[in-house]
Amino acid sequence: MVERRHKAKRCSILSDVLPQRLTGSPRQIAQAVSWNRREFLRAVTGATAGTAALFSMAPFRALALPRTKKAVVVTFGGGARDEETFMPDGQENIPHLLNELIPQSTFYTQVINRGILGHYVATASLATGVYETFNNFAAVAPDNPTVFEYFRKDLKRPATDAWVVAPSNGFNRIGESGHKGYGHGLGAGVILPKRLLSAALTASGEGQYEHLLRDNYETPLYTPQIAGSEVELHEMAEILKLSVSDFTAHARNLASPDELSVYIARQLMRELAPSLLWITLHDIDIAHSGTYSLYLEGIQRSDRLCGEIWRTIQSEPEYANKTTLFILPDFGRDSDTDPGGNGFQHHRTGDALSRTTWMMVLGPGIKQNVVIDRAIESTDLVPTLGRVLGFSPELAQGKAAAEVS
Repeated sequence: MVERRHKAKRCSILSDVLPQRLTGSPRQIAQAVSWNRREFLRAVTGATAGTAALFSMAPFRALALPRTKKAVVVTFGGGARDEETFMPDGQENIPHLLNELIPQSTFYTQVINRGILGHYVATASLATGVYETFNNFAAVAPDNPTVFEYFRKDLKRPATDAWVVAPSNGFNRIGESGHKGYGHGLGAGVILPKRLLSAALTASGEGQYEHLLRDNYETPLYTPQIAGSEVELHEMAEILKLSVSDFTAHARNLASPDELSVYIARQLMRELAPSLLWITLHDIDIAHSGTYSLYLEGIQRSDRLCGEIWRTIQSEPEYANKTTLFILPDFGRDSDTDPGGNGFQHHRTGDALSRTTWMMVLGPGIKQNVVIDRAIESTDLVPTLGRVLGFSPELAQGKAAAEVS
């Protein structure tokens, strides 16, 4: 009862400072979204305003990577709107982000994506630090070097030290670019859990698990055959020390593809302890089905899985107290008030709300419970990772976030 009264009081306070409808130019709307998130987080968590420290923006020197430096990146394929997350009525959907992770993080309220709003191409832009322009449904590698190639080439890291765990619609090309100066042999290992599960079930003659195997909620008219160098079933068993029967048995008890991805990521962390691990979650994108309750379930599950990932980092000896965690959506979703959009269901308008997201950063040396209001861009992620791990992303277009080092 006390908690209910506290929540009601908190929502009453916030309703006075959070406008119900945002209007103005795209820049003004993005700034208003940022201000709303800041005021909400300060009211709920007591977060303080961050000030930018002065760092040199000169190219990073490619230093030998200390064994104490690791980074885990968690991206969302399909963002969640503030109405269902940071605003008063949505806070019940993100208890782990709100109560566990944000108080330990530096939180950026305004991350702008100026690129194409398709999940593969947007994730490729996050991974290269350049707004990629290829067809979202094309089976192609990014044009520009990826963070994994910079990391491995500059720091002379082995193939086992950089991994991607991702949904399978085209994401098998995310680990390695087509750039002639990088490219072949310098990328990350890519594990596509749903494709592995499909192969395992086919081999065993078992029935299909549609809730785990559905690949793309947007269901395009044309989806190309995906060909690439992702990890195959027998390689997975060898790498993760996990038999095919164990893998399928565990999958039967999982409710979603993202749970399968996080399960595989935990196995990777325990067996190989890669210094750079990228996990893409995709359950929220079930919003394309048009069912609001499933969209909310996707948000709640993603929130829970982010908490699990952080707790795994803290409990694994190879990661505890030496790992920086980045969490951010690839982009947002349409508003209910835009006549050209579909509300929570899609991200078709390219308006300010669908382009304005957020990022939180946690780990050693990161200031806790700090909110940063100024705008940064999606392309700033790779240079920021470069600063953390000590490599030089020379072709990236973004800038390192000054507060992260």
